[in-house]
Amino acid sequence: MLGLEPQVLLLLLVCLIAACAFEFVNGFHDTANAVATVIYTNTLRPWVAVIWSAFWNFIGVFGGGIGVAMGIVYLLPVESLVDQNIYHGIAMVGALILAAIIWNVGTWYYGIPASSSHALIGSILGVGIAFSLLPGSSGAAVNWSKATETGIALLVGPLFGFTLTIILMFVLKRFVKSKAIFKEPHKRKPPPLWIRLILIATCTLVSFFHGSNDGQKGVGLIMLILIGILPFKFALDAGKNPLDMRASLAQVEQVMSRVNVAELAPDEQKALQEVNQQTATLDRIFAGKTDVKQLPEADRFQIRRAILLTYTRAKKLMGSDRVSLSPQDRKTYDSAIENMRGFTDYAPKWVILIVSLSLGIGTMVGWKRIVVTIGERIGKEHLTYAQGASSELVAAAMIGMSTQFHLPASTTHVLSSAIAGSMVANRGIKNLNPSMVRNIALAWVLTLPVTMVLSGVLFLLFRALL
Repeated sequence: MLGLEPQVLLLLLVCLIAACAFEFVNGFHDTANAVATVIYTNTLRPWVAVIWSAFWNFIGVFGGGIGVAMGIVYLLPVESLVDQNIYHGIAMVGALILAAIIWNVGTWYYGIPASSSHALIGSILGVGIAFSLLPGSSGAAVNWSKATETGIALLVGPLFGFTLTIILMFVLKRFVKSKAIFKEPHKRKPPPLWIRLILIATCTLVSFFHGSNDGQKGVGLIMLILIGILPFKFALDAGKNPLDMRASLAQVEQVMSRVNVAELAPDEQKALQEVNQQTATLDRIFAGKTDVKQLPEADRFQIRRAILLTYTRAKKLMGSDRVSLSPQDRKTYDSAIENMRGFTDYAPKWVILIVSLSLGIGTMVGWKRIVVTIGERIGKEHLTYAQGASSELVAAAMIGMSTQFHLPASTTHVLSSAIAGSMVANRGIKNLNPSMVRNIALAWVLTLPVTMVLSGVLFLLFRALL
């Protein structure tokens, strides 16, 4: 089946199940981010809130696109890790999945809101760094520019969440005349209808955007597995004919031919040379082909590699002030390279479906531990209606914006920092629970290094065994 030996097929299935398990754990780990406020304000019963959140998480995975998923994929240059030994790909994905799951389950058990995004990204970086330490490795196997961009996004999100929630709370206090929204909810009495509708709306938004962002991480994880273990079958979108990109390839070559080599710095000249080499590789693969059946399956991975290298090298050129191209040429290039990347940046529908199911089912399990932390332990007072609504509104906006820019967001850290901001806005910094804030901050600081070390060690162990 799939041209794999039985033991390799079994390992592939194990990796796919483990990826679904990661998304399942992500679901019950992050459920509290959406339902804590509606539960602690008596807006919805717990079981209603959890099912409602699970539904919108499911929808969010389908509505989020694949931009964040591809960002996860390109954190690790898979092309540099895949070789003739398919077990090496299994060692890679097995190590990063297991490390992320171990950290997620551990923090969930102790009721600490830790970031699934940080855990996954740390695991990917750990595998990449460990690979670079292997004998015969060509060097670093981490896309550090993408990693830096991702790290900044994960750092800025909580800071903005904290600050914007404080501002929003002050705005509410200034313009909302009803004082009921600033008081502790009655233990058994639901809030007024208009407050209830607002809180349900913010819960829905956080659930949807959580699915659209965190769900994509699961999609990216499964694509890492498929490309790492079955590169020839999943390197390109099977629903598209690679020969259809020849017109776009010709446009890229035409624009690159107009770049004046004499004006470039040495490193830019090298980048242009590499672009020309990759486009020549594509020309050679496509030469004389009139039907997709004439294209050997083994060439599909070479096509993927050539497209991605063309894009990364040309990106450096197009951003240089020394490259004098007309606006029309740049527009032509952007359109052509986007069309070519449409063959590599994809996810099969079945992948999105199993991730959405895993996330949705996980959302309905194990939510209580983190809910108690968010609702009771971040601050010294019970969550008010205004705090719940403002925190979730800011969190939803931040996560949605991250998804729009194809960047991963830590739902846990954004919402936890927003809750902390609402507590500060109410009664100042002394209103925070120092021990819990310290635990959350410690988990925030430790997640990346711990998962990097854990996944790196597991990767080297698996490579030795496989």
